Amino acid sequence: MSLSLDGINISLSEVTNITHLGFWLLVDDKEYFVPFQDYPAFLNANISQIYNVQETGPGQYYWPDLDIDIELDALENPEQYPLQFRP
Repeated sequence: MSLSLDGINISLSEVTNITHLGFWLLVDDKEYFVPFQDYPAFLNANISQIYNVQETGPGQYYWPDLDIDIELDALENPEQYPLQFRP
């Protein structure tokens, strides 16, 4: 008997906290900070828009209400992603 089902994503991912500086994204057992300074498209979002996050692939997250996507590698290695959105 197997406890896993093929095709079902069982990784845990959720926004755990929001402050005036940014928010934390929990993925499995690791938290990533998403600073508004580096991701200004989130700055004027409401709470429900920030909490509405979907994992679209391994290490890829999408906020459909805001049409924003972030790869975990960009949060883990920001120096490798020097281009930033500027309004």
